[in-house]
Amino acid sequence: MKLRSKILIIAGSDSSGGAGIQADIKTATCLGTYAMTAVTAVTIQNTTGVKSVVSIPANEIYNQIVYTSKDIKPRAIKIGMLHSDQIINKVLKALNQIKIKKIILDPVMVAKGGSKLISDKAISLMKKKLLKKVTLITPNLPEAEILSGVKINTKEDMIFAANKLIKLGIPNVLIKGGHLKSKKVNDIFVNKNEIKIFSSERLNTRNTHGTGCTLSTAITSFFSCGKPLKKSCELGIKYVNSAILTNPKIGKGHGPVNHLNSIRLNKKYK
Repeated sequence: MKLRSKILIIAGSDSSGGAGIQADIKTATCLGTYAMTAVTAVTIQNTTGVKSVVSIPANEIYNQIVYTSKDIKPRAIKIGMLHSDQIINKVLKALNQIKIKKIILDPVMVAKGGSKLISDKAISLMKKKLLKKVTLITPNLPEAEILSGVKINTKEDMIFAANKLIKLGIPNVLIKGGHLKSKKVNDIFVNKNEIKIFSSERLNTRNTHGTGCTLSTAITSFFSCGKPLKKSCELGIKYVNSAILTNPKIGKGHGPVNHLNSIRLNKKYK
């Protein structure tokens, strides 16, 4: 497979390999994109939950971003776990220095098992400053509720919340509808000019660990290769759905998805 693009991923590490930087690298690689990283935290976790989170010093996160980008300039950036206001401030400083226009933010706030992964002060700073720097934000329903202040129970609520986020200065919003109880999963893309609903079959499995990380990195990968943003969202959703459908059933809790679903091997192994 020929490399199509280069992206920088700013996110936390997941020791179980299903989410975070590990899921991001797998996703980018499987979609033909070269992945660089700036690790923001080391989480000790498995499929049953998060045991602890060890923060990387904020200045070292800044150095990872700037020093890496000086040598290999990314075409797009994906931002995941930023759990403190000090880290957000340093990331903002780095983004202002390296001047990359295509930025996708997955506002990681709560782990699949329910553990909180970000401070209230960091959420406030994210809303005031970081959201204005990004091209697209990809919150799930709990994250969209926290950021917008809107209780979401319907598709109409999702659209209303997305429009409130746009008023905060974000040009594009993709709210993921997996938490709504419905036969179909509706992910809704909204900007000032249009609303697009991506409707998918709901897959009956608990093995969805890392789907948010995987989706945002898939979108970043497609977007960095020159695909339009809305098309990148559509392709990213299809990739994640296929990854869930073919999940490897690993672990005793919320297992990971199959990032390898995009690869076809032409060799036959004996």
